[in-house]
Amino acid sequence: MRRARSNKPLASRMQRPERNLAVEMVRGAFAAIWLPFTWAAGAPAAAMALVRRATQPAGEPGQSARIERLDTGKWTRDLLKHLEWRRLEELCTAYFEELGFKTGITHDRADGGVDISLYAAGADSAAMLVHCKAWDAYPIGIKPVRELRVAMTSANVAEGVMVTTGRFTPEAAGFAAKENIQLIDGAAFLEKLVALLPEKALALLKFATKGDFLTPTCPRCSLKMTGRKSTREGRMFWGCQNYPRCKHTFSNTTISPA
Repeated sequence: MRRARSNKPLASRMQRPERNLAVEMVRGAFAAIWLPFTWAAGAPAAAMALVRRATQPAGEPGQSARIERLDTGKWTRDLLKHLEWRRLEELCTAYFEELGFKTGITHDRADGGVDISLYAAGADSAAMLVHCKAWDAYPIGIKPVRELRVAMTSANVAEGVMVTTGRFTPEAAGFAAKENIQLIDGAAFLEKLVALLPEKALALLKFATKGDFLTPTCPRCSLKMTGRKSTREGRMFWGCQNYPRCKHTFSNTTISPA
């Protein structure tokens, strides 16, 4: 969500009275005494931050080769299918902002996804509510569309939009038609992106493909997941870096762990 920047004038400087030299000397002595203790107290936190930064992956091993096999120079259906779910939500938010909407993000969905509220220019209440679903081998059924309808009622919004890089079932399409919900599948979303002004389409393309846009994000921890192997079946899946504290997994994405 875009935030307006405030341009407040700088406060006028006030003259400071001259400080007593003896007071300054006492304060300096106390500062010298407490400095080692302050450093020692902050050292563990600093060390943990360095460890986290060192272990934070720049991308799942093998992702560079996978990216090279994708054509990231233009919008294609294949590229859309490979966007991880969080990047797809960010792309949808940016797309609607390019259309002139103000967007609001709410992180309260059980599946980790967000409610994207769309506001017309100058409006205080949302005009539409958007849900996004990343690509899946199976078409999107009626359940996620019903969940969007419930969210619309809760937010007091009359119109809804469901965007997916995959497909919808006829049952989902029939329900959406009766509930004032627009369904945008992968083919339709591709058409909408290509129909933008060339400079806007290119800006969104660069945004969507920046960094690691393939590795899924953990819905609970908002960290990039890592490839793991099942000890029983030997199958590969995505697991959270915070395992065993977080046991969220993914196995149905287009990009499988190396």
